[in-house]
Amino acid sequence: MKKPSILVVEDDTDIQQLVSYNLIKSGFNVTCADTGEEALQLLGRELFDAMVLDLMLPGKDGNEVCRAVRNQESTRAIPIIMLTAKSEEDDIVSGLECGADDYVTKPFSPRVLIARLEAALRRTPEQQSDIDDAAGVIIRHGMEIHPGRHEVRVNGEEVHLTASEFTILELLANRPGWVFSRQQIIDQVRGYDYSITPRAVDVQIFGLRKKLGSCGSCIETVRGIGYRIRE
Repeated sequence: MKKPSILVVEDDTDIQQLVSYNLIKSGFNVTCADTGEEALQLLGRELFDAMVLDLMLPGKDGNEVCRAVRNQESTRAIPIIMLTAKSEEDDIVSGLECGADDYVTKPFSPRVLIARLEAALRRTPEQQSDIDDAAGVIIRHGMEIHPGRHEVRVNGEEVHLTASEFTILELLANRPGWVFSRQQIIDQVRGYDYSITPRAVDVQIFGLRKKLGSCGSCIETVRGIGYRIRE
């Protein structure tokens, strides 16, 4: 099962490390940002399952970041847990009105934070656009991807993929337009091939494009970041 990817936005190094350590220990993938501006840049180029967001940040504060996230179609559904020293009722209400899903005040229990985060993730429906729920088939750019049968057809013809190639294609196809970093692809594929490296991801993508023929061009390289399937 894919580990949820969490963005931690916190300018206090000690708290950032405390939160990251406990999240990683609990089975999450963690990326950190020191400022609101850095967080928005990361959200613009990577896919995250949830965000832990400090209210008091240099530059854009947590409320501004929260509003920006909610105003973007691509990020508005991401669960946001506010983490802050401000515990007055007005501050809590302000954070929730900006779109935060929950609010944890400092000093905090890491166990409580993780429980709140897991609860927010359970409430988030998975994006399943363009998926035939009855058949479980993902249809993209002339490709029919059947996760249950581990089968891919291109223009009606079956294409034989390795387990790693199929997993990469399914990952990309489930979120057209989303850019996946090489590390995110490695985390998804690792269950099949423990030796996979960033360079090996490039090789897998090359082989996948070749096998998909004319449909392979829908897998786009995003220079310096990773790969996506064209919307």
